Amino acid sequence: MRSSDLTTRARIRDAAILRFGTDGFRAGVRAIAEDAGVSAGLVLHHFGSKDALRQECDRYVLDTIRKAKADGDQSAGALPSPDLVGSFAHVLAYLLRGLQEGGEVAAPFVSYFVDYAREYCAAGVAAGSVVPSSNEEARARQLAMQLLGALLLDHSTRPAGMDDTTYFAGYLNRSAVPTLELLTNGLFTRQDDSPT
Repeated sequence: MRSSDLTTRARIRDAAILRFGTDGFRAGVRAIAEDAGVSAGLVLHHFGSKDALRQECDRYVLDTIRKAKADGDQSAGALPSPDLVGSFAHVLAYLLRGLQEGGEVAAPFVSYFVDYAREYCAAGVAAGSVVPSSNEEARARQLAMQLLGALLLDHSTRPAGMDDTTYFAGYLNRSAVPTLELLTNGLFTRQDDSPT
């Protein structure tokens, strides 16, 4: 493909990520085309169908999260750190829409977060910073579900009109400390820790 075609394709993909993240996956090809500054026919020329475009967006969003993690933002496999959220807001908005859609749309995102939690825990257990589990797979799935579920529920109650960057930065600032506290210290005391 010529580089001009690749640039157009990327512009359409980025417009679709923003539009789907804002309006959900019922957003039409014409709206995406208008956002990208191209015709609806050109969108279909590059992607073949709206569903194929969405799948390309899915891949790009997951690749963006993976790349951020590989580039050194160790929190990015879960969520980006608050100082980086501006560049990730559209990715996180799209992720939430995918999770809200459920079924086959949500499955790749859930799988990614479960895999990340499994790898993170395994590395922590090997380093001695994470307590081993009697069922590592179940723990990884539960950690991923808690992270994603908390984000979904919190997002559903955000004030009307709040932009994604402001919302996600606020969420990360509100949730980071209590989440780390729960993961590090736990919730319940043990019988031998109770005051006498």
